[in-house]
Amino acid sequence: MYMVQAMIKISNQANQILNIVKAKNNLNDKSEAIELVIQEYGKDILEPQLRPEFIERMKNRQKEPTIEVKDFKKHFGLN
Repeated sequence: MYMVQAMIKISNQANQILNIVKAKNNLNDKSEAIELVIQEYGKDILEPQLRPEFIERMKNRQKEPTIEVKDFKKHFGLN
C-alpha cells in the first residue's frame, strides 16, 4: 500500500474533532484519525460499484466457470 504525505490546513474545530477521534479510538496520531474519518465517510458516499470489496468480488466472479444459455426464458423457467 502506498502512503501519501500531505501538509494540510484545517480549522481549529476540525483539529479538535481529530483529537477527539484520535482519543476515542486510541489512535497513535492524527494521520490515523484522518484515515478513520475518511474511511467512515467514504462508506456513505461511494457507490457500491466503486467500493474495493465490490471490485474484488467482481474480479473473483470473472474467474468462475460460465455456461452458455441459448434461451434465457426457457433456462430459468420463465415461459
